[in-house]
Amino acid sequence: MADIPEELLDRLLASASIEQYLDEGLVSARTLTDYLFDRMEAHDLRRADVVRASGLNATVVYDIFSRQKPPRPEIDAIMLAFGLKCTLRETQRLLRLAGVSELWCKQRRDAIIIWCIRNGFDRIATDDELYRMGEATLLPAD
Repeated sequence: MADIPEELLDRLLASASIEQYLDEGLVSARTLTDYLFDRMEAHDLRRADVVRASGLNATVVYDIFSRQKPPRPEIDAIMLAFGLKCTLRETQRLLRLAGVSELWCKQRRDAIIIWCIRNGFDRIATDDELYRMGEATLLPAD
């Protein structure tokens, strides 16, 4: 299967002008908030479900959904992905839209999170696995 971002980059670099590339309709103006609502609807969730499953404070989730504040780098975005029951691809897209680095399988902690997402773990089970493997959990222990 072709790597879509690489394929799009090749098309951009091969374009005679930026207008030619933009006219192909391959660029999206989708916002993080749009994506969050889209995933919530696709997975038949309510915001309260997202709060509960993510482990985030309800006010934080409300602020992110209402664009009042962006998610904190990495942690909030990953926890939102768990709250929205995102697949690995959906999680990576959410992280990109949040402006944070995608999970990278060459980093130990990220590899554990990727494995957990791929195997259907929820946020709590993922935290348990991170703790078991000696890595920082998503929701810090008090």
